[in-house]
Amino acid sequence: MMLSPDQPDSDLPWGQSDAESVLNDIKIGCVSDEPMEGEGKTRTLAPQGLSREEKRRRRRATAKYRSAHATRERIRVEAFNVAFAELRKLLPTLPPDKKLSKIEILRLAICYISYLNHVLDV
Repeated sequence: MMLSPDQPDSDLPWGQSDAESVLNDIKIGCVSDEPMEGEGKTRTLAPQGLSREEKRRRRRATAKYRSAHATRERIRVEAFNVAFAELRKLLPTLPPDKKLSKIEILRLAICYISYLNHVLDV
């Protein structure tokens, strides 16, 4: 739809007659101290018409949730790295203090397990 300078705003689907009604439309979902017309209750933060996915997305958008998630992720990664360090200590390499990547540790562990199986079979 092209706009022309002489076209009235009321013809547009989003057109509003005054700024206050536009602000009222934007404030949907915000807490209000005054009850709405015909309502005895105050409005809540989450409108009742949200799907389960939308509710989950809103809950995950809070700072408290993000902080808790970051803490859980930090603990998970730390445990993951500790497990790799323990596995690394069990693998023979020359030199023994050589820094290995995680994929190198896994590949070396596979080879070492195969070697130990071969030694047991012989």
